[in-house]
Amino acid sequence: MGTSSTSAAGSSRTPFVLIAGRTAAQGCGISEGKSGERYTAETTCLQMAPEDLARLGLRPGDRVRLASPTGEAETVVAAARPGELPPGVLFIAYGEVSSRLMGADTHGSGMPDSKGLDVVLEKLS
Repeated sequence: MGTSSTSAAGSSRTPFVLIAGRTAAQGCGISEGKSGERYTAETTCLQMAPEDLARLGLRPGDRVRLASPTGEAETVVAAARPGELPPGVLFIAYGEVSSRLMGADTHGSGMPDSKGLDVVLEKLS
C-alpha cells in the first residue's frame, strides 16, 4: 500500500485499505439524531495514521476524495492516535460517506462488505 500514482489532471492518487465501523462517539451522537452535529462530525471524518498524513502532505481538516470500485465520496481527514492504525489503513465510522464506498451485495447478511475495502485517496485543493 501507499504507492502514489498521478492522474491525467496531475493530482496524486494513493491506494489504501478502508475499514468502516462503529465508534463510541457515533453511538453517543446518534441519541441526538443522525442530523445532529456530533453524529455528523463523527461519520464524516476519515482517520489516517499520522505517518500517512505526513507522507501525503495532509493536515487534519484537509478535504480528500475516496474512490472504491463501487463509488466515491469526499470527506475531511484527521490523525488517528499514534499506533491506532497502521500505515496504509484508513478508518471511518459508518454513515453516508462509508455507504457511498460499499457495494450493494450483502451476501445474505443484510450488511454489505465494510472491512478491507480497496480505495484510492486523492487530496482536494
